[in-house]
Amino acid sequence: MPERNAPPNAANVTTTPRFVILISGQGSNLQAIVNHVRSRSINASFEHIVSNVPNAQGIDWARRQGLPTTVVDHRAFESRQAFDETLADLIQACSPDYVLLAGFMRILTPAFVKRFSGRLINIHPSLLPSFSGLHTHQRAIDSGVSCHGCTIHFVTEELDHGPIIAQAALPVLSNDTVESLTARVLSLEHELYPLVVEWLANNQVALSEKGLVTLRGVNNRHIWKSS
Repeated sequence: MPERNAPPNAANVTTTPRFVILISGQGSNLQAIVNHVRSRSINASFEHIVSNVPNAQGIDWARRQGLPTTVVDHRAFESRQAFDETLADLIQACSPDYVLLAGFMRILTPAFVKRFSGRLINIHPSLLPSFSGLHTHQRAIDSGVSCHGCTIHFVTEELDHGPIIAQAALPVLSNDTVESLTARVLSLEHELYPLVVEWLANNQVALSEKGLVTLRGVNNRHIWKSS
């Protein structure tokens, strides 16, 4: 059964955008998002933080922040479908406007993706469509590309190929290692994801039926770091 840790219920405010965030590890993007929203007094509600890993550091951090948390251990389910159904029901009960994948290391079933179509957001550590999948930083170094970065996109049934909301990039240095490039790109993630969440909360992001993303009141949805 899912493990829950929720604060006392508060009255729902229908005009406040509602977010559910899914994590699997340390939750550094979770922390960046929550801290950004709080520091800028953005009108947004974090309805639930969910992890599939019981001892995830990000869940401990969320609990210390007084955020509602749930652990749904994927190892307790006999199939991926059973896990996704339980997870989806939990999320649906929160009536979220958006579900944010922030280091959630599970491939979601098509049924799950369809259920939250247009509301499911992911961050990927590459400049999509390049280097979809795993080991993106090593592959970027091995390929000799001059720049690398991260992408925030809507999730579709095709892995890492949903409509792009925003990207951030930096140069790949001649002395970059996987470790150094990972750290530099992660700092970009911590800048880009909170910004996109701010746009979402302010109703500035629109997804058309044809899968095209438009941003209202945003002049630039690309971040470039020169070093």
